[in-house]
Amino acid sequence: MFKRIMIAGVAIASVLGVSAAKAEFPERTVENVFPWSAGTAMSMSQIIAKAMGEELGVAMTVISTPGAAGTKAFKTAMSRPADGYTVIDGYVAPLVLQPVLGNAEWTYKDFKPLHAAVSNAFSIGSRVGETRWSSFEEMMEWGKANPGKLRYSSGSRNNLPHMVIAKVLQSYGVVAQNIPYKTDGDARKDLKSGVLDFAFVNVGAYLQDKEGFDILLVLSELPGAKASYDGAPSITDLDIDLGLSGLAPMGWTWWLVHPDTPDAETEALRSAMAAAMKREDVREAIIRVGFVPLDWDHDQYEEVVGPVADQLGAMGNALKWEEEELAKVRQ
Repeated sequence: MFKRIMIAGVAIASVLGVSAAKAEFPERTVENVFPWSAGTAMSMSQIIAKAMGEELGVAMTVISTPGAAGTKAFKTAMSRPADGYTVIDGYVAPLVLQPVLGNAEWTYKDFKPLHAAVSNAFSIGSRVGETRWSSFEEMMEWGKANPGKLRYSSGSRNNLPHMVIAKVLQSYGVVAQNIPYKTDGDARKDLKSGVLDFAFVNVGAYLQDKEGFDILLVLSELPGAKASYDGAPSITDLDIDLGLSGLAPMGWTWWLVHPDTPDAETEALRSAMAAAMKREDVREAIIRVGFVPLDWDHDQYEEVVGPVADQLGAMGNALKWEEEELAKVRQ
């Protein structure tokens, strides 16, 4: 009798073992750790996560984890088990910029890429009705003739828009003053009132107030970025090579996982995200708010992101150049 019970127990355990072995990833909610507060950018991630969850067959949520210029989210995600249930929303600031500035102990090579997500182009805007110039290059001519007189804002100092604009100004040899603001909205108010000569204008601000700015230059070579600003001039229309290409001069995100994530789980996530990014409903929703869906797959990560790290290093040098040249003007 005892022998029959033992045999039955072994048989049940064997069946349960086979059942467990057949369990496929994922079995529960997958979380995307997002590095900023709630806003338009988070909405973009929620659109992708919803579609990706539908492809995976489970819910996928986006968890806002702001702090330390985005690096808090990376540290939070990397502290979790590498089991595929945590996806890192790899925005350029914590992924590439902060390591370049020496504020993070990782590089972009320390993660497994899933798929590129979205980009958010930057632009340089002037106030409507400006009489001193009617184009970006005319403004550069005015700035070169009046060193240190141009006043602009990138919002806070030493952020990505500041680095990009400083690189552009350096390319033209134009010295200008960057005025820091606590909020982009305050900077845009001062732009309209004439306190500032030009300012960083993101896609969201432009779409909310198209008549409030004269967009002089879209800081991207991607056709979708130019379309987001209704065909305003972009860096591809200039007669000068700014040394800015690909994703370097804009905000963007590439979804990632911990490098120790098993291959099977990684491939399941890659397939689901690639499928989600091809869906017309997803693409239309992203484009509708001025962001650009990105089509690069995981095997293009190095060739696309690698040059960004190099170019951000050059932009960091432009910040130093700006400070040194302003000091000379003020002497």
